[in-house]
Amino acid sequence: MSKPVLVVLGHFTEEVEARLARDYTVRRVTREAPTGSAATASTTAAATSATSPAAERAEALLSAAEGADAIFFNPPAQLDAEFFRRVPASVKVIATFSVGYDHIDVGAAAARGIAIANTPGVLDDATADVAILLLLGASRRAYEAQLLVRSGGWAKADAPRLLGWDCAGKVLGIFGMGRIGQAVARRGRALGMKIHYSNRKRLGAELEGDAVFHARPQELLRVSQFLSLHAPHTPETHHFLDVENIALLPAGAIVINAARGGLVEDGALIAALKTGRVAAAGLDVYEGEPKINPLYVGLQNTFLLPHIGSATLETNTAMGMLALDNIDAVLAGRVAPSLVKI
Repeated sequence: MSKPVLVVLGHFTEEVEARLARDYTVRRVTREAPTGSAATASTTAAATSATSPAAERAEALLSAAEGADAIFFNPPAQLDAEFFRRVPASVKVIATFSVGYDHIDVGAAAARGIAIANTPGVLDDATADVAILLLLGASRRAYEAQLLVRSGGWAKADAPRLLGWDCAGKVLGIFGMGRIGQAVARRGRALGMKIHYSNRKRLGAELEGDAVFHARPQELLRVSQFLSLHAPHTPETHHFLDVENIALLPAGAIVINAARGGLVEDGALIAALKTGRVAAAGLDVYEGEPKINPLYVGLQNTFLLPHIGSATLETNTAMGMLALDNIDAVLAGRVAPSLVKI
């Protein structure tokens, strides 16, 4: 019996790669725009006009997908309505190596009868750990401290004290109280922080505990001395943190984003960081990443990471295995563990 053909973009942990080699005929593509005989004239034309790495990756997937049964990809590719118009009918399931799926037109996928799989649940703790790393890095001026040590400035008589801000006793506002938000709340409580949150639905009493619910996100902003973003990126949450909403934060608030870059209007946050209206920011995600607004890099009061929220060996292995479990289930006609519901 022949193995299913799986188009793969990216490289994964050893355990996941071993399963790929064992169970599939792997058709590996690069992260760049497609080249070679597999690309049709229309694909080549579209690739020429592509302006983003995510769009180029989508073209690479299309160029390799003829006759394939499934697609598995990381980093994100922009799978829009045009992608699903052109994707071969042989493709039954597409698995993204992420929880978020704002880079996929799930409605267009459903119209073609293509299942979309994501990886929820297995990266909650790793991402929450990074959110707390961002919180502590921003509040304790970790970037400036690193520079002081590495430059030799610490040994100078006029070395600055780098006074940061305490976490204990402060309000940690969490925008988006799903699994990751709840994991951040548990860690925040361990730091002695008071948990407030806003969510589409209020949590049940058992999950909510001592957290304070705000039905309106703007009311959450007014009390959030620390604000951690954990909502999905949707048309409703796009640029949630804009000029108007930043103005609602307490003066000197600290902003954390380990969710999606599109939740933040960069110009507004950068302006607030420059004036001190926002004291510091810890960011793991950015709009248009990996290309980010260069003004962030020049700010001393930013603690910046390259989207490493789920980047542990254990978590990446669990994500890859879940993605392949979904692909196996769809191709076998079984119930899949984590398909995106339309």
